[in-house]
Amino acid sequence: MENKKAERILVINPGSTSTKIAVFDDDKQIMAQTIRHPLDEVKAFSWVMDQFDYRMEHINAALNAAGIDKSTLTCVMARGGLLPPVPSGAFNVNKDMIDYFYATKVNVHISNLACVLADAIARPLGIPAMVYDPVAVDELEDVARITGMPEISKASRGHVLNSRAMARKCAEEILGKKLEDCTIIVDHIGGGCSTWLVHNGRCIDCYSDDDAGFAPERCGKIQAMELAMLCYSGKYTKAEMSRYIRGKSGLSALLGTSDAIEVERMIESGDEHARLVYDAMARSHAKGIADLASVVCGKVDRIVITGGLANSRMLMDMIRPHVEWIAPMEVMAGEFEMEALAAGGLRVLRGEEKAHDFVWNR
Repeated sequence: MENKKAERILVINPGSTSTKIAVFDDDKQIMAQTIRHPLDEVKAFSWVMDQFDYRMEHINAALNAAGIDKSTLTCVMARGGLLPPVPSGAFNVNKDMIDYFYATKVNVHISNLACVLADAIARPLGIPAMVYDPVAVDELEDVARITGMPEISKASRGHVLNSRAMARKCAEEILGKKLEDCTIIVDHIGGGCSTWLVHNGRCIDCYSDDDAGFAPERCGKIQAMELAMLCYSGKYTKAEMSRYIRGKSGLSALLGTSDAIEVERMIESGDEHARLVYDAMARSHAKGIADLASVVCGKVDRIVITGGLANSRMLMDMIRPHVEWIAPMEVMAGEFEMEALAAGGLRVLRGEEKAHDFVWNR
């Protein structure tokens, strides 16, 4: 019997000063490169969508240098941008999606350009271009959205692509089940953080980096009245406070460094204050995990810790005793966005999933 030809999938994941690309033959990565973009070059563009030619030139050069002929591709996957709230899974890149990013000059993020780059490569080849688990995924239950202030509803935001991929990996490789048959809590801890309750394949509740555990550069959950008083203290402008909450708080503010390796050196050298802060960070994440477990009455199959700080044995040992009374804890260190995008596309190509069509309600 003749072997079926592998699906060759190009993955595009632009960041503020880099563009990550990778090529997979089915699930085997055959090429990967992080293209660095000097800050002064990026700053020359007043709008992220204006970077199209600049980014495309670098992508084409990298593919040519690696000997990848674009005519051999069968699919292009892109990081999903800031669409309106959408369900999880794959979305075909279509005119509505591209028009939305060009017409709505809000929530400007470089990920918005990814689908345009993917479409420009895929369309002439007659192959599909898709995004998968975009940052706009919102599957929260209605009850999860309600807060004590009608002006503020709970938002769904965070590392959904990597977190849902790790939930799937845990379900299939550790539990031997489909993701749709499991309940898994995923805690992503990196420079920022987010915690997700993935129930029957859907992200039904979550904590973001401003309402759960704190992180190297994030404040986490703060008592509302004290935060309000600080906002009106005259010490900070709106922009400064936003940057403080998401960028200059957490370990950075408490210990003067956002480098967890440096913090652990401090602890190992006998710094008891550093140990106290690190333990507090661990417990803050355990509390978020326990909170989400209560939503499903404690019926959780696994707890997964992922992100860069999952590499820290010290931090994992601090978190573990506070959560394993709920369910066994698995450590899946790092970020797997490129693999997650490729795997999502492969499932669609194999008919295991169906891609959504984005509709822009103008």
